[in-house]
Amino acid sequence: MVLSPVPVPGHPTEHATGHPSAAGVPPARGTRPGELPPVHDALLCVALPAFAVSPEHGQLTRRGPEGVYASGRRLLSRSVLRVAGCEPVPLQGRLATADRAVFVGALRVPGDTGPDPGVTVERSRSADGTERITFRNAAARPLRLPVEVALGTDLAELGAVASGRPGPELRASVHGTGLRWTAPDGRSAAVTADPPPADALAAAGVLRWEVDLAPGAATTLHLRIHSGRTPGAAPPGGAGRPGGHLLSDVQAEGDDRRAGVLLRACAEDLRALLQRDPAHPAGVHLAAGVPWRCGPVTTEALWAARMALPLGTRLAATTLRALGRTQVTGGPESGRIPGPLRDAGPHLPPRCTGVEATLAFPVVLAEARRWGLPPADLDELLPVAERCLGWLRRGLDADGLLPDPAPGGPRRAETQAHAHRAALLGADLLDACGRPGGADLHAAARVLRERFRSEFWLDDPGGGRPAAARTPEGSVRPQLGGWAAHLLDTGLLDGGRHARGLLDRTETEQVARLLGTPALDSGWGLRSLGAKEPGHNPFGHRAGAVRVHETAVAVAGLAAAGHEKEAASLLRGLLDAAELFGHRLPEMYAGEQRTAGARPVPHPAACRPAAVAAAGAVHALTALAGIRPDAPGRSVTVQPMASAPLGAVRFSGLVVAGEPFAVRVSRLGLGMVEEAAEGLQLGV
Repeated sequence: MVLSPVPVPGHPTEHATGHPSAAGVPPARGTRPGELPPVHDALLCVALPAFAVSPEHGQLTRRGPEGVYASGRRLLSRSVLRVAGCEPVPLQGRLATADRAVFVGALRVPGDTGPDPGVTVERSRSADGTERITFRNAAARPLRLPVEVALGTDLAELGAVASGRPGPELRASVHGTGLRWTAPDGRSAAVTADPPPADALAAAGVLRWEVDLAPGAATTLHLRIHSGRTPGAAPPGGAGRPGGHLLSDVQAEGDDRRAGVLLRACAEDLRALLQRDPAHPAGVHLAAGVPWRCGPVTTEALWAARMALPLGTRLAATTLRALGRTQVTGGPESGRIPGPLRDAGPHLPPRCTGVEATLAFPVVLAEARRWGLPPADLDELLPVAERCLGWLRRGLDADGLLPDPAPGGPRRAETQAHAHRAALLGADLLDACGRPGGADLHAAARVLRERFRSEFWLDDPGGGRPAAARTPEGSVRPQLGGWAAHLLDTGLLDGGRHARGLLDRTETEQVARLLGTPALDSGWGLRSLGAKEPGHNPFGHRAGAVRVHETAVAVAGLAAAGHEKEAASLLRGLLDAAELFGHRLPEMYAGEQRTAGARPVPHPAACRPAAVAAAGAVHALTALAGIRPDAPGRSVTVQPMASAPLGAVRFSGLVVAGEPFAVRVSRLGLGMVEEAAEGLQLGV
């Protein structure tokens, strides 16, 4: 099954002209273009292809995107519990796990004389819509409670919900021990109850029970959702989550317990976002995020797979396969991985995600090999990487730089960083595998470094800065933003060495200093556009919001370059934000300046969970240990952050060379490997 096509129109990470509507539905009357129903204050249970969007009180009222979804269709939009005609008083709503939310409420019953409620009700709702409603009687007398649940659905496509045009609620019919709804296109949904209701009112969509509760007793009602599906399709949230084996059970423990909580939550979110390729059922990859970006594999999935390499290489392998199947294999664009345009902020035209994916593919393959990718996977994927590298060589212009979009687009600094990394890691990969082309890539990287320093480095009294881009007309775009973090992300070579970067030592120090200034470090993470730059908008995806994965790239790059003060500040800000987001980081949030007593401000349309945010947190946290593997060379080096910004920490359940790996970092910043594959040479 496929969830709704992505991106949903108006999602801030996509360029509106590049994508059709998610359901071919025009925006609702009175809905402004680009506006999405807010979900920042909702609880999202995720186990793709199913997810549930619930308000904190737990009652589904068909407001906005509330409901239970499977394969891009809303199976249930209304589920309102009443006892003796009254709704429970909501006390708490929380995520118990990535795929389950719990809601607690209180009931006043006749005979209660004080402020203490005699009956509590707990609703446990899973991503696939399965719900357990448990009543507990703390009163000293037996109770008979008239209970009813009002149910309804529109069976709307997710794109129609996003555009504000879900359609009317469908009329129910009695079906077995519950209710059933059928859409005009023949799709259907049904809710069954256990124990069976005493009464079912189809016209009102209501199921009724008489619940008897002895003193101190509890009883539970079970509701299950079933969907009408095409033959051979998997059930929503069905038996056996896809790819549960792809990610290790990672743990962190130490002085700052939040690191362990966040790491565990991120691993859960990554598993929840895994989904099968409908055309290749054995293939599993990450969706970009819920609720708006659950469709086919994207560039974000490739970035997430790279940042999650400490949890194993199997996710990288399946993601690379999925991307490889989309590669153009003939004509002038041969080797390019297709991708839509993406908003690039207020100063530049849209950039191409296909360029980013094409450059990332050989990087992910090369680094996965260093972490221990099996030879069979490498042999299968190497031809795809070679075609990507061939496209890179052909795409370089006369000056040795890569336009984006190519050809004819501006020369973006971030794209040059991606191209340079791909050339060096790609050359290393080809040389190691005995394939031709490495020398040409080394030469291209050398020219790119020379041209970058002459074309992109801007001298000023403050020590200089990199330009964001040069336009085809030759003008410079000097605006500084979080994109500069990519200049520090060079990638891993043999022996755990970092590849050479575009910048020299002095320029690297200056970029590190700039990333640590209040103009870019908001206190909650790295701004995508500096606060002093024209066009800055703290909610702008590329204009000032904090993008989690970009902050993580900065943390890891700064730490690897030895600029731990700036890395530690960004890492602490990210960890503080994660705690206030319940340890489920959205893909982005407002880049407002942090002040005493403040909280990070959510972006109303951001996906949460999001693959790059969850994997980015893994990337940032494991940067504390500085793990640099070389599985083909049977070695691993650990170079932790000497400042130990979170105190002592121990990571276990990591994977290097296909085997469990555990490392401890002391309060003095000293690393000790405690578990590793047999025969792996260790260096600290």
